[in-house]
Amino acid sequence: MSYTNAYRRVAIIGANRIPFARHNTNYINASNQDMMVAALNGLIERYKLQGQLLGEVAGGAVLKHTREFNLMRESVLSTALDPRTPACDLQQACDTGVESAIYIANKIALGQIECGIAGGVDSSSDVPLVFGEKLRKTLLAARRAKTTGERIKLFLSIRLKDWAPVPPLNVEPRTGMSMGDHTEVTAKYFGIAREDQDAFALVSHQKMAAAYERGFFKDLMTPYAGLERDNNLRTDSTLEKLAKLKPAFDKVNGTLTAGNSSPLTDGASCVLLASEDWAKAHNLPILAYITHAEVAAIEFVKEKQNLLMSPTYAMGRMLYKAGMKFQDFDFYEVHEAFAAQVLAQLKIWESEELSGKYGVKAIGAIDRSKLNVNGSSLAAGHPFAATGGRVLATLAKLLNEKGSGKGVISVCAAGGQSVTMILEK
Repeated sequence: MSYTNAYRRVAIIGANRIPFARHNTNYINASNQDMMVAALNGLIERYKLQGQLLGEVAGGAVLKHTREFNLMRESVLSTALDPRTPACDLQQACDTGVESAIYIANKIALGQIECGIAGGVDSSSDVPLVFGEKLRKTLLAARRAKTTGERIKLFLSIRLKDWAPVPPLNVEPRTGMSMGDHTEVTAKYFGIAREDQDAFALVSHQKMAAAYERGFFKDLMTPYAGLERDNNLRTDSTLEKLAKLKPAFDKVNGTLTAGNSSPLTDGASCVLLASEDWAKAHNLPILAYITHAEVAAIEFVKEKQNLLMSPTYAMGRMLYKAGMKFQDFDFYEVHEAFAAQVLAQLKIWESEELSGKYGVKAIGAIDRSKLNVNGSSLAAGHPFAATGGRVLATLAKLLNEKGSGKGVISVCAAGGQSVTMILEK
């Protein structure tokens, strides 16, 4: 999608999130709705949206309980927004936050709404517990039974072991492999060394620590549940400490560790989007404009190294449609699911030989001093659906501080998917 020519310009007005927390720490008792409401209320308070009827709120969570079938609408009803504000749930794995922004942006660009909020939330601590198929089917059969005798007979067939919950599995259904397992294959396939991964991870922490020191996140975040900043951030990390960590996935020959991989994380984020007219009418500044976006997917079941390599397609297609080069940007925000994944993507983008294997042209090298200048997911953590809002907020503020320029976003996701976006000021 290109938000140019016949379409209205889509402005990013502001954003808010709660600090991200490693799973099973500060937010252990917080639900997806609790965290989403906190992020939304912080945004509402910052931009004086109390009582206002917005065009729509869109977002979602990757890990949801059945009770959260209407998560975003229920979250809106717990905020200070006008209760007539509609909301919908969207989910595209780690792309959810940016995809939600595309959804709202499309409606603004087409003149269907004047403003809206895109968001995302995830808890790896408050996960749904699922029981085995035998117990589930027996209980459903008992519910359908017509006589008490039939029900008793079914209940008596249940054994103690049937009550054991099935642990949540963070794996690809088609391969049975976790994202980390796939990325181990990626690292080996593209020759991404452990030392390079650790060095990349260290820099992410250092950049984010420096951003906190200069107060960059102060107007993008609302304290919550005892946290004022992301608790995954390690200000004392060193290459020596990272080198001592054991492989997390391939225990024998692996290079991915807890230090160069993003952790399971809890958190929520949201972004306020609007037309220029709405922003002017409400006397609100415009941080940046969304000008282009692209989603893509890749085959990864046969070629297991490909799971997180879909940006190979999305980025090139978007740049072609935008008439831009990869070197045209002032800032690059590439989601850091793993250090190896980012380094592999950069390697493909730079190499005609590797890009050719995917049937695309290389888009070239970038100035890496412009990459994730405030750190990214390796330092902040990665609450799946909430990462997009964090990345959008960071890039929009960077462009606003600079006063002009262009920035590009790339987020890879489960299922071999990805989303890219261009912001301009």
